[in-house]
Amino acid sequence: MTRGDAHPPQRLVVFGEFFLDLVFYDLPRVPAMGEEVKTAQFAMFPGGGVATTALVAAGLGTPTAVITRVGQDARTNPAWQKLVHSGISTDGCVFDKRLATALTVCASYKGDRMMITHEAINKNLVRLLAMAAAQKQLQKAKLLHLACALLPFSAWAKIIEQWKRRGLALSADIGWNPQLWESPRLFPMLKHFAFVFPNEQEARAMTGEKSVEKAARALSRWTRTPVVKLGKDGSLAVRDGKLMRLKSLRVRAVDATGAGDAFNGGFLHAHLSGWPLEQCLQAGNVCGALAITGPGGSCAIPSLRKLKELMRKL
Repeated sequence: MTRGDAHPPQRLVVFGEFFLDLVFYDLPRVPAMGEEVKTAQFAMFPGGGVATTALVAAGLGTPTAVITRVGQDARTNPAWQKLVHSGISTDGCVFDKRLATALTVCASYKGDRMMITHEAINKNLVRLLAMAAAQKQLQKAKLLHLACALLPFSAWAKIIEQWKRRGLALSADIGWNPQLWESPRLFPMLKHFAFVFPNEQEARAMTGEKSVEKAARALSRWTRTPVVKLGKDGSLAVRDGKLMRLKSLRVRAVDATGAGDAFNGGFLHAHLSGWPLEQCLQAGNVCGALAITGPGGSCAIPSLRKLKELMRKL
């Protein structure tokens, strides 16, 4: 089916912010201020781009490591242990004795969600990349995926140029961060990235374009392959001036938390396995769609065989 079937995927390192996600879903309605809404559906799981992207890629067979900072409380937390038991290397992570692991409370309603987060531990996370344990992980990697905002610019510019010179491929999902988009320093930095993964709203906001196709083409002037996630409508990418758009699976939406990060994990697994861009998009679409069928982006990671079977349906 794929050109990369005969080649094992190369090593991925995912850097970013880890969260303990507490998700309340199947809400009967959205509560107003001062109101309480009750639901029987609740889940706790590892959250944030670093966890979801790594879990999906590793679940598909990509050798994966994560670099992040968590509190000592994470060592015995089932959500953190899910990463450890999934075979993901956490040797490059820091366990902080002073601060608690970042925590997000999510309320999911009709396939969308609202979130409240406490994340003092994620301040100045970029400093972790200079530590010996992190450097060791990066030296063994083929691709470094950044699941975080690239702030402060001065620190990130130095690190990105350093690892790019050493031959490490880079990708990023910087999320909804208007402070980044307003800086003239962002887009020149993106030239070092093989892929960037905004969703439709982020791509249009970053570029000021009204259509997602024009936004993607604008981003392609700065990065080799912008990949724009379109939710239930699939995804699109631009490479060498050509725009490619692919549909997604139709599924029943339960919780959209982490779906974009699950897409990233599927796409990067396919890329590191040597698959062509079209099939990378298909793999991302399948993983993103499955992610919304339950609570949390890592709720329904397919086997590699199942992934290929579902890709044939697109």
